[in-house]
Amino acid sequence: MERSILLARIISVVYVSAALGAIFSTNHYRRLPDDLFGNAGLTYVTGFMTVVLGILIVHYHNTWTKSWPVLITVIGWGALLKGVAIIVMPQVVHRASAPLLAGWAATVFPYVAICLGLLFGYFGFVRKVPTHPPVPPTRSAGPRG
Repeated sequence: MERSILLARIISVVYVSAALGAIFSTNHYRRLPDDLFGNAGLTYVTGFMTVVLGILIVHYHNTWTKSWPVLITVIGWGALLKGVAIIVMPQVVHRASAPLLAGWAATVFPYVAICLGLLFGYFGFVRKVPTHPPVPPTRSAGPRG
């Protein structure tokens, strides 16, 4: 559970920061796809780092439960697949991501990211981990005197 809480804290800060940046620096964020994919070296490094981040999350947090930590696992798999896609077919990813940072998606994205960031922030910073009372020792069924 400690690993889930740490990852929730990291994801929370990243999502909220990115969302606030997109709200307060809209024009800057709309230029990102062209700037990123216009530089082959930067594209490769971004894909490489995304693969590394994704594989680390998948390796150390491949938790498929009916609880909130599964969201971290899904983000890890998404990062891994996105990183591979950026390395293997960067132009396809560029064409797919450009519309997400223009038009109505550019308006919706920051608020979705803030909601996700606050959700992860709740699980990482606010929510108390339930503690279970110690189980009393049981008596052995040994011979009685």
